[in-house]
Amino acid sequence: MRVPLADWMTPADRSILERLQNEGNDELVLTPALIAENTDYARTTVREHLGTLLDHELVEYHDEERAIYRLSERGRAYLAGEIDAAELENSE
Repeated sequence: MRVPLADWMTPADRSILERLQNEGNDELVLTPALIAENTDYARTTVREHLGTLLDHELVEYHDEERAIYRLSERGRAYLAGEIDAAELENSE
């Protein structure tokens, strides 16, 4: 079962988080371009949403200089259902 979205989130945010999670396999570290290639979203859309997810501490940089992202501990906890969507509302 998918975790509920916080009020500020869109399906794109959840899709990006799930792509980084890699469906229970080894987590991925990806650039916005690679995320876009593997989702239904444009690179500009992915970049915008990664910025929001970064602000809410659900993703973090694996390599900031090369703009490579990974799930944060908070992002993992959210996808595992350990953090309620309501707790994400005031994290910015």
